[in-house]
Amino acid sequence: MSSTASGRNGTWRNWGGNVAARPAREVAPASVEELSAAIRRAAEDGLKVKAVGSGHSFTSIAATDGVLIRPQLLTGIRNIDRDAMTVTVEAGTPLKRLNMALAREGLSLTNMGDIMEQTVSGATSTGTHGTGRESASIAAQIKGLELVTADGSVVTCSAKENSDVFAAARIGLGALGIVTAITFAVEPIFLLSAREEPMPFDKVLADFDELWAENEHFEFYWFPHTGNTNTKRNNRSAGPEKPVPQLQGWFEDEFLSNGVFQVAQWVGRAAPATIPAIARISSKALSARTYTDIPYKVFTSPRRVRFMEMEYAVPREAVVEMLRELKAMVDRSGLRVSFPVEVRTAPADDITLSTASGRDSAYVAVHMAKGTPYQQYFTAAERIFTAHEGRPHWGKVHTRDAEYFAQVYPRFGEFTALRDRLDPDRRFQNDYLRRVLGA
Repeated sequence: MSSTASGRNGTWRNWGGNVAARPAREVAPASVEELSAAIRRAAEDGLKVKAVGSGHSFTSIAATDGVLIRPQLLTGIRNIDRDAMTVTVEAGTPLKRLNMALAREGLSLTNMGDIMEQTVSGATSTGTHGTGRESASIAAQIKGLELVTADGSVVTCSAKENSDVFAAARIGLGALGIVTAITFAVEPIFLLSAREEPMPFDKVLADFDELWAENEHFEFYWFPHTGNTNTKRNNRSAGPEKPVPQLQGWFEDEFLSNGVFQVAQWVGRAAPATIPAIARISSKALSARTYTDIPYKVFTSPRRVRFMEMEYAVPREAVVEMLRELKAMVDRSGLRVSFPVEVRTAPADDITLSTASGRDSAYVAVHMAKGTPYQQYFTAAERIFTAHEGRPHWGKVHTRDAEYFAQVYPRFGEFTALRDRLDPDRRFQNDYLRRVLGA
């Protein structure tokens, strides 16, 4: 798995490069039995245990000085059930491989995020999501889970079996056990028509409810220091397929989105004063386009420019007001922000610690290029997010703790009680979980 972030001499690093850990040992189990044995052995040695996927989290959620479990041998599709319309997949399978394998079988997930480098268990355990009016996060598409708990036993759960575990473990933060297999709901592959077009910031906010209501998947990017956005609407289509031509796709997705962007980051780092001017130019460089293709080719796009990210979910009805506050803050702050702000939505779901748990949500993500000072911007943004009872993405930068989460998640106590039962000795504990779930 080339995407797994790693370091030399036994140091593990995440994709963003902001988290490093030195585990006592690394294990790559080839079966569920080997994983159970590794967990029992860790307990005998008094070591903590953490599984790590592709390191795409910006938090230290996967860091450990104990036993680091690498799931790259636990990959592939176990079973496709065409009657139930489900697929069961090993936890270490990268989303990219799952999406391509399903497409070959004429199947697809209903919704997905915009990056597909993560493993299925890493993506779901941290609540990774795309955007959708009715369709929710990747974890909300889970129909069944298999996990190995702290005593080495294998637990399976679904809406009917161990339903209390199922309610929490779909977004389990690695705190309840190590996920070994996931059963997803799938559907016959379909076509999506994407319409991307620039739109003034004020117009998007004025029409936000309408844009949300009229599209199955609506999102937009606002370019700080400008009044410009790029909007994206994805809706199901009867066809025909009309993919982005290869050369044009390379120009728009690679050259403009990654290449020019990379140069803009370098220039911006060297001369921060130029950032507003660059933002105005780059926000106008994108022209409108429409294309129709299978879901993963529309939902996902390559991300080659490394960055740091903070993302919060707020009640959907609060997002317009919150974005106005964010823009006012950037305008008066003297900050120089060279990355667009990404805005997406999700319907309420029933997963205990899902950022959309029990409420229709909008997501606002702020980014800074890797290596640039992001603290001032993120701190100011976080102040605005938390004033609206925001819930941070579990895998992205934030400073919240258990006391805060107990206020913004009505079912927080349900999760910690289950953790007490499944992991009484805190075999899966690390500094991050101690902070966000309490000791």
